[in-house]
Amino acid sequence: MRDVIAAPVRRSGHLASSRDLDRTTIDDLLPRAGRMATHPGEAAHRLQGKILATLFYEPSTRTRFSFESAMLRLGGQVLSAADAMSESSAAKGETLEDTVRVVAEYVDGIVLRHPEKGAARRAAGASRVPVINAGDGAGEHPTQALLDLFTIQQELGRLDHLRVGLAGDLRHGRTVRSLGLLLAHFPGTELILIAPPELQLEADVRDQLREAGVTLRDEPDLGEAIGELDVLYQTRIQRERFTSPAAYERVRGICVVDPVMMRRLPPGAILMHPLPRLDEIAPAVDADPRAAYFRQARNGLPVRMAILDWLLGPA
Repeated sequence: MRDVIAAPVRRSGHLASSRDLDRTTIDDLLPRAGRMATHPGEAAHRLQGKILATLFYEPSTRTRFSFESAMLRLGGQVLSAADAMSESSAAKGETLEDTVRVVAEYVDGIVLRHPEKGAARRAAGASRVPVINAGDGAGEHPTQALLDLFTIQQELGRLDHLRVGLAGDLRHGRTVRSLGLLLAHFPGTELILIAPPELQLEADVRDQLREAGVTLRDEPDLGEAIGELDVLYQTRIQRERFTSPAAYERVRGICVVDPVMMRRLPPGAILMHPLPRLDEIAPAVDADPRAAYFRQARNGLPVRMAILDWLLGPA
């Protein structure tokens, strides 16, 4: 495993945004994750003696469990606050920065999920140990984006010249922002933005993607776009980000994948979803071999092992 587990080509202090990952680092992390997936035992002592704190101010299943499992499989240990809003001194009014400053004195790295956009960057500015963004409100989710890249590469065999449909809640969806920014590193990327106007991708992210050479196209009708895609990346309409139940109900169910819709997806394409899902993908779709979302979730473990090794492992 020496060719993959050797010191990374570049080590960043933190992973707060997809912008912290350049093409060289991505090209190092993806094969590293592949080796973690096929030979996990060979990395079993990489982080022996290290401690990771997982501070989750919002609920999580896949992200928290995969990070904690990744740390344990690398030989490290975990201190976990699954409900940091009530289990930490945040319940007493302590600022995020002060919490991070203190926790950083006890551990070697921090994985943070927080409801406020920009919280990971704030935490990174206060921490003397690496901070990894596990989702900051409607901001970003860079480790999800990296495992999404890994999944596309594993399923399709390439990351260039892809036509990717991003569907659902693009305004509040941190996963689509981060994935778009990573796909921008690869030539020939075309993103089809499948959402009603009130859920479309915000202007600042569009500008960054266009500047990076990504082709963007708006398409409010999933049925019109699905037949030309290599990847359909479906997302949940995020009820918790809406200001009122009525606003949520107006767009709920606007973009749904069922077996009838899947007949229009090309045979060589894949359907992805960062999960959890509600009613935007019918359970009957799960049996379709193009439905990659549970394989995608499984990939979170080796990818997050690679990330932890990159940030915390031997130099």
